[in-house]
Amino acid sequence: MLRFVCTRRLYSTTRTFPSVAYTKGDSTLPAVSGTPSLSSHHREILDGSLRVDQAGEIAAVWIYKGQQSVLGGKSRKTDEQLEEMLDQERKHLSVMNKLQLQHNIRPTILSEVAKVAGFGLGAATALMGKEAAMACTEAVETVIGEHYDDQLKEIAAFPQDHASVPLLQEIITEFRDDELEHLDTAVKNYSQRAPAHALLSSVVGLGCKVAIEVCKRV
Repeated sequence: MLRFVCTRRLYSTTRTFPSVAYTKGDSTLPAVSGTPSLSSHHREILDGSLRVDQAGEIAAVWIYKGQQSVLGGKSRKTDEQLEEMLDQERKHLSVMNKLQLQHNIRPTILSEVAKVAGFGLGAATALMGKEAAMACTEAVETVIGEHYDDQLKEIAAFPQDHASVPLLQEIITEFRDDELEHLDTAVKNYSQRAPAHALLSSVVGLGCKVAIEVCKRV
C-alpha cells in the first residue's frame, strides 16, 4: 500500500488550516475572490483538477452517508469515526464549491451520478461488514491521495504571482492530509482483514481512477 508523508502548513499565524480562508475568512481578498491569468495549458489543468476535486468530494460525502445508513447505531466508536470523516468531507465540498465559482470552473455533468454511485458503494461495502467498508475507504483515499499529489506537482508549475495559486496549493495539501488520515483510520480499523481485500481494493481503486478521468472531461 502506498504511504504518504503528511505535513500541515499554516496559512497564517492565526489560522490553523488554509481552508479557513474560505470558511471564515474575508471573501473579498484577492486570494479567495480572484482567478489568475493562465496559459491555455495551465487553465486546462486547473479546470480539470477542480472539476474532479468537486466531484470527488461529492462522492466522498455520499460514500460515508451510505456507510452510515448500514453501520449507524451499531457501535459508538464507528459512529464517531464515520461522522468525523463525513464532517471533513462536507467541509472539503463546501470549499471546492467556492473554488469552482471563484475560478469559473464548469462543474461535471455527473454530479448526480457521483451521489448515487457514492452512496451505493458506501452502503454495499458496509453490508459486507465493517472491515469491507474500511477497505473501501482505504482504496478510495489511496487514489485520492495520489491524485492530490499529482495536482500539487502540476500546480507548482503555475505562475505564483496571483495570491490564489499558493493558497490553492496549501488547501490541496490540507485536504490530501485529511484524506490520508481517513486512510490511516481505515487501516487501524482492520480494513485489510476484509474478505477478498486485494480484489475489493483493486476494483474500487480502478473505479475511482476511471471516474477521475471521465470527470476531467465532462
